[in-house]
Amino acid sequence: MTALVRRSIPTASPGSVDRAMRALDLQGVRRGKAVRTTVPGKDGRRAGDLLNRDFTAPAPNRTWVMDFTYVRTWQGFVYVAFVLDVFAHKIVAWNATTTKAVELVDVPVRIALWQRDRDGHPVVPGELIGHADAGSQYTSIAFTDHLAAEGIRPSIGTVADAYDNTLMECVIGLYKTECIRTTVFGDGPYKNIADVEYATAGWVDWYNDRRLHSTLGHLTPVEYETAHYAALNPEPQPV
Repeated sequence: MTALVRRSIPTASPGSVDRAMRALDLQGVRRGKAVRTTVPGKDGRRAGDLLNRDFTAPAPNRTWVMDFTYVRTWQGFVYVAFVLDVFAHKIVAWNATTTKAVELVDVPVRIALWQRDRDGHPVVPGELIGHADAGSQYTSIAFTDHLAAEGIRPSIGTVADAYDNTLMECVIGLYKTECIRTTVFGDGPYKNIADVEYATAGWVDWYNDRRLHSTLGHLTPVEYETAHYAALNPEPQPV
């Protein structure tokens, strides 16, 4: 009878990994602690959740998710709001301000609508869902009136539930980890809003045009979206 011998495969201990990284002058990027930015409106009235945690879309301009985060600077907090198209996970607009007034979240929607129209793919009234959390900015009368005027269907997740806007939460986590907590896109520390805007512009350009996404078949958001429109309008072939 032949005896079976089980070999143990050596694994690197956390300490040895840390020493190897120090020897190579490498440092891991860590996610920081979250700070509450979502403050629900006092009247409690808001649109229902039209997504039900389904963050997929059959085409661009069908579902946009929206949220904002904060960045510490020497001059105080800077708030950065994003609009993300669910289809290709493309950031279609962003905006940075030093206050959490409704303009923080309304301006990027206006930019996104303008950019889509400029690119030849305008939003069709009634087709687009605009999904956000229950923050007072997204449930304000001014913001909801603007969505209605543009034919965008509002969708609001439940209070204190990150899963109801998990895609946007994930992208903001990437932004904080890859952009704000590194010196890749800007020399730290951040002194003012101009520093934050400079770093954010570089990161968004990289995220959309050069960052490969496994959920998109290792394409960039721009490549994935371009391929979609190319399939809809194939070039004529020679006879």
